[in-house]
Amino acid sequence: MVASAAEPRREFELGPSDNARLANLCGPLDENLRLLETRLEVRIQRRGDTFRVSGAQAVGAEDLLRELFALTQKEEITPERVHLALHERESGPPAHEDVRENGVRVPRGGIRARGAHQRDYLEHIRTRDLTFGIGPAGTGKTYLAVACAVESLQADRVRRLILVRPAVEAGERLGFLPGDLTQKVDPYLRPMYDALYEMMGFDRVARFIERNVIEVAPLAFMRGRSLNDSFIILDEAQNTTIEQMKMFLTRIGFGSKAVVTGDITQTDLPAGRRSGLSHVVDVLREVEGVAFTFFDAHDVVRHPLVQRIVQAYESRGGSS
Repeated sequence: MVASAAEPRREFELGPSDNARLANLCGPLDENLRLLETRLEVRIQRRGDTFRVSGAQAVGAEDLLRELFALTQKEEITPERVHLALHERESGPPAHEDVRENGVRVPRGGIRARGAHQRDYLEHIRTRDLTFGIGPAGTGKTYLAVACAVESLQADRVRRLILVRPAVEAGERLGFLPGDLTQKVDPYLRPMYDALYEMMGFDRVARFIERNVIEVAPLAFMRGRSLNDSFIILDEAQNTTIEQMKMFLTRIGFGSKAVVTGDITQTDLPAGRRSGLSHVVDVLREVEGVAFTFFDAHDVVRHPLVQRIVQAYESRGGSS
């Protein structure tokens, strides 16, 4: 873009001067700067540690560059990290943010809530026995739920962590799958495994699974059980039937906490079957001890294209 003479301009230095940190900030071939230019509609020029920014959002771009430069001391600045910083700026974090209240501590570091809905979601999980996180892909529903479960397990607030998903094919006919039962259901549960590995490390997760401290299971295995002192997560709950949802919710025992996540607009159930997740919103909306957090396209924290895709589908009335 070409900046006009009337547009705001900012010139500043980022110090202490450190070529390695500046390279980290700018990214390969200045890809991080180009991303900021595109998203904020500004022009960024750099000579050494001196930056010139022009455009209507020049002040905001300077603030972000200073924030990201401060982070170069302890982490790599990737386009994903720049996107998250932009997302936080757009969602308007609270003026007096307390990381202990708006974040989760896991063995491999801290995870911070990004945006008002994620902060509400964490508050609901911590204060209610049953929490529903409903919204499109990429809003952090499952990831934050797993983080809270890991935090509770590490703090000895629960004795077990149980991760559940309905094993429903996503519009595909997979046919016969080789292997034992665990190998057959693993593909459906892979996203939760990945989150656990990232937060706890592969070896620790493997030990906990071996000792049955962490259990990852298909929804059908929950029938007839009563789960006490456990943190239970039901993921992809839009693919439960009404009967399955009721069965799952009545498994919650003493000292347990449950989180149910899903996207009502992406149901893979057979035609004519109502999703248990959409039904439960009507049934439990006013029940004491139950909390709902509804996410939307503005909460997507994946690639910016994902947010635009979600918005496009929402404008067309869902999946139609």
